[in-house]
Amino acid sequence: MKRIETAWWETRGFVLAAVLLSIVPLLLPAIPPLTDLPGHMGRYRVMLGTDAAVLSQWYQFHWRIAGNLGVDLLVAGLAPLLGLELAVKLVILAIPALTASGILWISREAHGRIQPWVLFALPLAYNYSFLFGFVNHALSMALALNAFALWLRLGRQNRIGLRAALFVPFSALIWLAHVVGWGVLGIMAFGAELARARQQGRGWLATLVMAGVACLPLALPMVLLFVWRSSDGAGVTGRFFEIRLKLGFIAMVLRDRWAIYDIASVALIGIVLYRALRDRRIERALSLAAASLLLFAAFAFLPFILFGSAFADMRIAPFMVILALLTFRAGAAFPARERATLALIGLAFFGVRTAGSTIGFWQVDREWNRHLAALDHIPHGARLVTFVGSNCIDPWAHRRESHLSALALVRRSAFSNDQWRLAGSTPITVIAPGLGKYDTDPSQLVLLEPCPIQTDFMTMNGALAGLPRDRFDYVWLINPPAFDNRLTAGMQPLWRNRTDILYRIDNHRLSEARATH
Repeated sequence: MKRIETAWWETRGFVLAAVLLSIVPLLLPAIPPLTDLPGHMGRYRVMLGTDAAVLSQWYQFHWRIAGNLGVDLLVAGLAPLLGLELAVKLVILAIPALTASGILWISREAHGRIQPWVLFALPLAYNYSFLFGFVNHALSMALALNAFALWLRLGRQNRIGLRAALFVPFSALIWLAHVVGWGVLGIMAFGAELARARQQGRGWLATLVMAGVACLPLALPMVLLFVWRSSDGAGVTGRFFEIRLKLGFIAMVLRDRWAIYDIASVALIGIVLYRALRDRRIERALSLAAASLLLFAAFAFLPFILFGSAFADMRIAPFMVILALLTFRAGAAFPARERATLALIGLAFFGVRTAGSTIGFWQVDREWNRHLAALDHIPHGARLVTFVGSNCIDPWAHRRESHLSALALVRRSAFSNDQWRLAGSTPITVIAPGLGKYDTDPSQLVLLEPCPIQTDFMTMNGALAGLPRDRFDYVWLINPPAFDNRLTAGMQPLWRNRTDILYRIDNHRLSEARATH
């Protein structure tokens, strides 16, 4: 039998290089410039208890069983040894690396060798939900991809008993990272088992029963889910099927900073998928085809909000595309030269997207550092309120300063009004009295004018006019919209740059005025 020559993209050297290349965009920034990440880091600061004497007057942190703790748990273990910011950076670096390794491993297990379509899937490690800073979800999905590869491997080796024993704890750990990662793992495994049973010649009823039984080792988190939700109330769901929204999420899977570049990248992936579907020389792994179809169905019918987590459907869109790309393999009639050409195009795509992400992150990092110069003028333990300019409808390159004020909590142990109010989904509670609507997210986001879409956002003038000044000492404006300067009377500007202003509230004069009155 003629031995098939190993192509360069199938070697261990390429696998290692691809995994290492996937972390390059994150190497330079001290803090990964992901939109929500600073807000999460503020929670980690409270979690660590390193300045409890100050922070306990505003925040409480209580560990509880929840399907949304992946990065929290890792940072809790690493930060006492490495420091908070380094621990966070290392964990975030691991997410695209694990995503890339999972993509490569699934292709190897499903096809016996890595297929060239993998190269078009690798850039999706930097998908829009990851850039938005949904870090627990991103970690759970990276773990789910690798777990699914192991599931396929043990199934191929017919080591079903070992697989069952391993995946009871594995499924629970992935659920703890984020509930959606566990759900996606279950969908992929069920699809693979359906294909496996059908290939064995089973009828459809027997196939469904066998696939369900095979996936029972993944069921333990159902108990954890019941405990989580029974103690915190029913999970919120909403906006089930909006076709325009779903199509938009697919178009945005690589959304970053440059709309034409990002949409053209998605279009290229679409062309690659279309050609693969039409070319009879290209075969499909039935296990991945079934898993891909089930994941598409989940994306189509999953609500916009699930268990209080917004963008639930958007978060799985890139992984639906990844699995679709991994489905294909070059058949015997597909020439080696065409495989090599496809791989070279994929490598160029991977390289260009990596370069784009690196440049984009460098630009955001520079912007963040310019804003964060204000922290040099904020004292330890300050009662700080921040207002960040926002938009009714975000531009394609949406602003990533939404939770930047939380770094005042991280670095100055100052109060930050950007923490989320999500019952049961986060272990932090804001207990600061007398703040009214200025205590939590989205009080930090302000608009120039009222917006029918962002009904929870205040206007800049409204936020300043209603501010309970006796409860705060400092006001930090980041890219604020135009406002009435008379509303800052009694505030002393301490620092400013071309877009931002930091004020100190003269509460002493305020108290005197009230006493006189």
